[in-house]
Amino acid sequence: MTRFSICLVALLLPAGVAQAQNGAGDMTITRKTDMETTAGPAENFTGTATITGQFQREAPSRVSGAIVHFEPGARTAWHTHPAGQTLIVTEGVGWTQVEGGPKLEFHAGDILWCPAEHRHWHGATQHDAMTHIAIQEVIDGSPVTWMEHVTDEEYLAPVGQE
Repeated sequence: MTRFSICLVALLLPAGVAQAQNGAGDMTITRKTDMETTAGPAENFTGTATITGQFQREAPSRVSGAIVHFEPGARTAWHTHPAGQTLIVTEGVGWTQVEGGPKLEFHAGDILWCPAEHRHWHGATQHDAMTHIAIQEVIDGSPVTWMEHVTDEEYLAPVGQE
């Protein structure tokens, strides 16, 4: 199938789903306008956070992820990921901390890596919103283990050095 044919097929499919036969399988595009946005659950987030386009791929893939937006002051609870987590920061300024380490500041364009099973949190700063793409793997049916909320004292601690 030529590139022109693939593009033509994509244009003729129903809105929201574009698929093109590419020899090894189908390519699927989920359009931004069709992605669901949900509130970050209060048991896992402090403040206002929204989760958009949450996905989990079928085996043999183990990849899962979402786009997460944090309003100023919003943050995750402490949590771990069985195979680690990559955060690609697309907007704003945020803070993160691995347990026992300094609180660090990051900015749009930064990419964060938190190793497997390291207790950590991340979110917006007190005065700036922040959005990131979160990517992690599912091991034994779960991409994350949630724990207690980050206290205001932990959240407002001074930013440290890397």
